[in-house]
Amino acid sequence: MKGILELLRNKNPARLAPAGETTDSVFFSTAFADQGVDASVLVPWEARAVEIGARRLAAGRGVKQLQQVWSRDKHMCTLEPERIAALERFFQFATVPAGREVIRQDEYGNFALVLLEGRISVDRKQPWGERLRLAETRPGDILGEMSLLDSGQRFSACTTLTDCDIAVLGAEAMDEMMDAEPHTACHLVALLARKLSLRLRMVSASLGENK
Repeated sequence: MKGILELLRNKNPARLAPAGETTDSVFFSTAFADQGVDASVLVPWEARAVEIGARRLAAGRGVKQLQQVWSRDKHMCTLEPERIAALERFFQFATVPAGREVIRQDEYGNFALVLLEGRISVDRKQPWGERLRLAETRPGDILGEMSLLDSGQRFSACTTLTDCDIAVLGAEAMDEMMDAEPHTACHLVALLARKLSLRLRMVSASLGENK
C-alpha cells in the first residue's frame, strides 16, 4: 500500500508542474501503456457494459446504495457521507442481469466495481483446468481494483449469480478524481489497497488449502 501511494505522490503532475501551472492527472489512464500493454487488448467498462447488457441505474439511486453498503463496511465507513456523495460524478452506476461475466480472468481491464446489490462469484481457472471458487461477494465488496492499481492482468473471473446493481470506477474517472477531489481520491486508494491486501491473504490461504 505504501508503494502505491508513493507512486501517486511521485507521478502527481501537480507536484511536477512549474509554479503557477496545473496539469491534469494521467496516472491511472496511462498506466497500462506505461507497462507496455497495447491499447487494443485493453477492455474498458464501456465495452463490457454493451457486451453483457448492462443498463444505467436511475439518477441518484446508485450513490444512495453506495452510501448504504459502505456505511456497513469497517474500512470504507471512514469515508464521510458527503465525500461518498461527491463520488457520484466519477462512478458509473448500472444493473447487470444474472449469469454475466463482468470481469474475465487474464484480461486487461482498467476499471473496478463495487457490488451494490445481488451476488457475484469470484472464480479462478487453475493451470490443470479446474475452476476454483474463491468467493461469493456481498454488497459493498470491491472487485477488479488490483488491475486498476497495478495495471496487470485480471487474477480471476467475476460472474453475476443474480441480477446485480454495481458502481463502476474507471481509470480516467480516477484521474479526474485525483484532480477534483485529491483528498478523497488518496483516501479511497489507500482503502482499496488495504482491502486488496487483506483479500489476497485470504486467497493465498485458500489456494494453499486446495493444493
